[in-house]
Amino acid sequence: MLVMLSLWPLAQSADAHQLRPAIVNLEFTQNGSVKVHIQTNIESLIAGIDSSHDDTDDAPQTELYNQLRALSSKQLTREFKLLEESIISQLYLAFDGVKSDLSLVRLDIPVIGNLDKSRLSDLHLLAFIPNPSDSDKPKVTWQYPKNFGNNVAHFYYDKTPQEKTSHWLTDGVMSPPFELNASYTPKPFTQVATEYTVLGFEHIVPKGIDHILFVLGLFLLSVKLRPLLLQVTAFTLAHSITLGLTIYGVISLSPSVVEPLIALSIVAVGIENMFVQTVKIRRVVVVFLFGLLHGMGFAGVLSQLGLPESDFATALVFFNIGVEAGQLLVIAVAFLCVFWLLKKQQLYRQWVVIPVSALISLIGLYWTYERLFL
Repeated sequence: MLVMLSLWPLAQSADAHQLRPAIVNLEFTQNGSVKVHIQTNIESLIAGIDSSHDDTDDAPQTELYNQLRALSSKQLTREFKLLEESIISQLYLAFDGVKSDLSLVRLDIPVIGNLDKSRLSDLHLLAFIPNPSDSDKPKVTWQYPKNFGNNVAHFYYDKTPQEKTSHWLTDGVMSPPFELNASYTPKPFTQVATEYTVLGFEHIVPKGIDHILFVLGLFLLSVKLRPLLLQVTAFTLAHSITLGLTIYGVISLSPSVVEPLIALSIVAVGIENMFVQTVKIRRVVVVFLFGLLHGMGFAGVLSQLGLPESDFATALVFFNIGVEAGQLLVIAVAFLCVFWLLKKQQLYRQWVVIPVSALISLIGLYWTYERLFL
């Protein structure tokens, strides 16, 4: 029965004057958000025709409704924007009885078609699942205002969209509680921080061999604190910038471009180490530019891992902290391996800097070829 009701608004024979129930889809995602998709007659919402009228011709707002029906999608969008805050504030989505804030993500209003048929628009809203308090499985309730009409509400998880819990709700009745699976509740701050710090660290040690070689290349040229600090700071600042910008969708570069360039950055640093003996400003600038590429590489990995929408910034910051911790460990281990030779600069350069840098460059060249052609 509910399936048939869900299809009512889509029926080709839908009359422009008959109010149909709104179709409400509440999709719970594992990144801590609820996507609320409402398919409804926007004109009736704006006109204020409530569920006591099955036919818009019976409502006192008939004239306004018919005027709205004749508006273009852009004009109707402007009309909706005037009432957006009021309309959204009347929608009720609650977790354990506590109302959640809903924000409009997108409004899709079709162009004017056959005025003898209803125009169905789509409201896409977003809310965040709160951190669990007393229960690991909060109960979710939904209420569509009586003055908006009746609705069919579907509750489901993003992993199993075909398994829906559906309710036919009339006259502003609240839905029965939907018990949220524990795996869909947000994680505590400390857990998010710990998990993403570990993920960032593991992306360097032991999984990020290309980033390890680049950091070793920075270390080899000069192990003195100030030059090393200049390089590491430039690299950290650069990859933090592009990591954030890429994750937030401000910039985008294909991995097929980024990954070969990262390999070439390793080649360049290794070759420079064999012919230059001091860190100059040009080296710091080059390291900064290469750091921008590495940040995009980090972003690619982080995108695959996924970021919880409810704790997006926290996960991003602590992933970056994990990356820095991994880089510092690489430098610390490298220092322990060569500190005994540092007082003999000539031998250190001949035995460590030149041969290791040459090996780093060769590996980088192979990776460049592999990432371009294999």
